[in-house]
Amino acid sequence: MCAATRRATMAPMLVRRLIAHPRRALLALLAFVLVAGVVGGPVADRLSSDGGFVAAGADSQVAVERVEAATGRAPHGGVVVLVDAPTPQRVAGVVDRLARLPGVASARDGGRLGDDAVATATLRADADDDAVAEAALAAFDGQRGITVGGGAVAGFQLGDTISGDLARAEMLAFPLLLLLSLLFFRGRATWLPLLVGVTTVLGTFLALTGIDAVHGLNVFALNLVIGLGLGLAIDYTLFVVTRFREELATRGEGPEAVAATMRTAGRTVVFSAATVACALITLTVFPQEFLRSMGIAGATVAVVAALATLAVAPPLLTLWGAKLARHDRGAARGEARWHRLAHAVMRRPGPVAAITAAAMLALASPALSTTWTPVDATAIPEGKSSREVADRLAAAGGERTREPVLLAVSAPASDGAQVRAFAAEVARVAGVEQVTPPRHLGGSTWQLDAVVPGDPAGAVARHVVEDVRDLSAPFDVRVGGSAAEFVDQQAALGSRLGLALGLLAGLTMLVLWLMTGSVVLPLKAVLMNVLTVGAALAPLTIIYQGGHLTGLLGYTPNGGVEPSDFLVTAALVFALSTDYGVFLLGRIKELRDAGVPDREAVAIGLARTGRVVTAAALLLAVAIGAFSTSSISFIQQIGVATAVGVLVDAFVVRTLLVPALMALLGRWNWWSPRPLARLHPRGLGDLHAGAG
Repeated sequence: MCAATRRATMAPMLVRRLIAHPRRALLALLAFVLVAGVVGGPVADRLSSDGGFVAAGADSQVAVERVEAATGRAPHGGVVVLVDAPTPQRVAGVVDRLARLPGVASARDGGRLGDDAVATATLRADADDDAVAEAALAAFDGQRGITVGGGAVAGFQLGDTISGDLARAEMLAFPLLLLLSLLFFRGRATWLPLLVGVTTVLGTFLALTGIDAVHGLNVFALNLVIGLGLGLAIDYTLFVVTRFREELATRGEGPEAVAATMRTAGRTVVFSAATVACALITLTVFPQEFLRSMGIAGATVAVVAALATLAVAPPLLTLWGAKLARHDRGAARGEARWHRLAHAVMRRPGPVAAITAAAMLALASPALSTTWTPVDATAIPEGKSSREVADRLAAAGGERTREPVLLAVSAPASDGAQVRAFAAEVARVAGVEQVTPPRHLGGSTWQLDAVVPGDPAGAVARHVVEDVRDLSAPFDVRVGGSAAEFVDQQAALGSRLGLALGLLAGLTMLVLWLMTGSVVLPLKAVLMNVLTVGAALAPLTIIYQGGHLTGLLGYTPNGGVEPSDFLVTAALVFALSTDYGVFLLGRIKELRDAGVPDREAVAIGLARTGRVVTAAALLLAVAIGAFSTSSISFIQQIGVATAVGVLVDAFVVRTLLVPALMALLGRWNWWSPRPLARLHPRGLGDLHAGAG
């Protein structure tokens, strides 16, 4: 038997074994879930919480690495302690306590800042920032009038907040999903999506534990695992259960009904997972670890959700059988309403398509005025000590509170005069208030600090970074600091954006072509997805950039949107839009291949999937909307925008725009150039079959 034939028959063989031995299969799945929970459950404690928004090897990172290599310590303080009502003895005690913390290279008295004293600790270059931060918080825990903050503490507290947010999101999402599942699934079928969801989330945690051992991941990706994992598990099981109920009505109870369900809806789940995974994996083309982690986690959870559905559903469908049959007449009435709506839309497809597209463009238009801002202290939840320190330092102002623009100069010690001349040239750059005297750090490394007014990553500081990089120097100069990191981040995103967009569109069109054999339907799907993405991203600009709903959502606006967050949300909404398109187009093609006329195939396809798609969208919006309960604003944004995107796609795009465009194009929907038509693998033809 050839390899292709073996691969083609492997899945049916596995399904037959699951059907033949359902209890044994469920015991094996229970053992897997227990192992996944024990091994993968603590993954949040293993993942990095250290930024990840700047690419390794960027100019700003090289500057820091050179200073660290020359001195063995970080360029600037990583822990900042504010002391209320200070006395010299108390401040000296705080400085001594900081200096004795593991991982601290030095500590010093930073002088007075209003009524407070400032003590700072500089970390060793090889120190674990999280370990130092945890030790600092423990050292001063319970001491009145002492507040611990700084960059290392902020990173640690953000990571710790992620763990708390995950637990809260689970506690909020699970009861709501259970209630909605009772409404949409009815009876014991309610438990199927929750079982698949738990298997998906814990299975993904296990997979990410293994991936992290090879390629370090960012802790922020875990939020995506919870929301997307539960959402996809519910989507996939909803479609499988709905199809199984149809098979029960036509075939009766027995293994054949389960096998037919898995041949149709099960294979559609595979295509759906492929589209989601392909869309999210494109984030890995960007060099930032935050985006790579989101892409890896998103693609992994899509694959695990499909595998969990294909493993959990067959034995449970076999055991429960006719107990899952649909007895409510409301479903039939609902299908009739969707059928009438589809024909109503297709009677005037031109106006409906034009009005819907215009409305979508209007919804998306605010996204065009988005302003990019970095992750800063406003991302730290209020109530955290690092946020209090940052706010108090910013309110007090003063040169000592500012993070300078760092310049790492590579020049021999004998070139001191030229380095000082270059420092004088930097001091004349617009926006620079002061340049510290050049410090020779050893070997061929010098450090200069340029003090700029205002936000260390603000517009003035970014202009200074760009102007300094444009200066001519007789030696190699690398510029670091918060502003330089943000400039480098934007440059890296811009350099890879075209490749990412090309891969996103290309992979999506490839999967849809494999499913449908058409080149028109994939192209149309990409264009509709772009409209959905625009409509979903607009709330980020309106709410977070505009500073609205701060009381409800509990965030602090900083006048813009973080660009990496914007890209993650766009990829996620695009993936989920394609996901719903797969289910609808699959059923339409199945009907058309059976000889149903084009418009009637569209109407019946919408009738049989419309109720299911909208229910799935509501459930997924709840699951992934749990992000919005996060106390970290750039995690909130993913939840809010994705919930808007899936609802707009299900209730507007699939309901109005898809049937209108299908009616306008008629048979042209299925057109493909003759060479591609000959290449299309007919053996994959029924992989499209049978959603809902």
